[in-house]
Amino acid sequence: MPTDTAYRVTPQAPIPSGFGPLTTAREALGGRDLSGRTAIVTGGYSGIGLETTRALAEAGATVIVPARTPEKARTAAVGIPGVELETLDLADPASIDAFARRYLASGRPLDMLVNNAGIMAAPLTRDARGYESQFATNHLGHFQLAARLWPALKQAGGGARVVSVSSSGIRFGGVDFDDPNFERRPFDKWTAYGQSKTANALFAVALDKRGYEHGIRAFSVHPGRIMTDLVRFMTDEEKAAGGTAYKSVEQGAATSVWCAANAGLNGMGGVYCLDADIAEGHPGHCARGDRPSAGRRASVGDRSGLRGAAVAA
Repeated sequence: MPTDTAYRVTPQAPIPSGFGPLTTAREALGGRDLSGRTAIVTGGYSGIGLETTRALAEAGATVIVPARTPEKARTAAVGIPGVELETLDLADPASIDAFARRYLASGRPLDMLVNNAGIMAAPLTRDARGYESQFATNHLGHFQLAARLWPALKQAGGGARVVSVSSSGIRFGGVDFDDPNFERRPFDKWTAYGQSKTANALFAVALDKRGYEHGIRAFSVHPGRIMTDLVRFMTDEEKAAGGTAYKSVEQGAATSVWCAANAGLNGMGGVYCLDADIAEGHPGHCARGDRPSAGRRASVGDRSGLRGAAVAA
């Protein structure tokens, strides 16, 4: 817990950490023993989420992996120690509330929340409330999850971290606070993706400030280009457009793990990270309106039916 309650902005600049684009998730831990710690990793059964789960669990943490399809998660988690499987659908507010209630009822503190699950460049679909699917899944679901789990994060007694997987795709578009669900503007799948990833980055800025006095720090992450199931909605031309340089999943998970657990980030937060270090500035729309817009992201959650999920000090 910080002894000084005056919030200090962490500079958006490399530390430097000593790591880089080839760093793996295991290396990014910096040798830290996570025995006795508990983590929740959404989407922790595939792609970089699975590698995040593996690295944290092998370091001694108990890792809870909530999934819409528990059978798939069970198969993926075979052989990984300390993993607990749960049911969660980030597009269903009732499912989020039920998962959070079950976790809070366990009485356990929450040391690490990694908001990893997401979809990219999906065609226009809407959830049961009418919200655009990428914004609903990538941002609103995680917003509600963090808010519902807030008591457990506070219970960690200082040192809890919330990591939101964002993307360099934030350059495709900022958050349209007046029409986030494309009800009045033409839909573009990349604009929608960029909006959701910008929201993830702004969420980390705002949550870090709100959580500071409780020792809760928040970060957003660009994992890099990795060939996982996330690209399932992309055409072959879109996949080829960025070149052939891809990270492995072990390298792609490194920045999430670094933000969740590396001691080198103690006392820091509210920053956008890349290659297991703090990035040199925010790309795209976050650079133009990061901290003022971060304060508005709570109003988006409120107008989207999450007023009851507002984070309380």
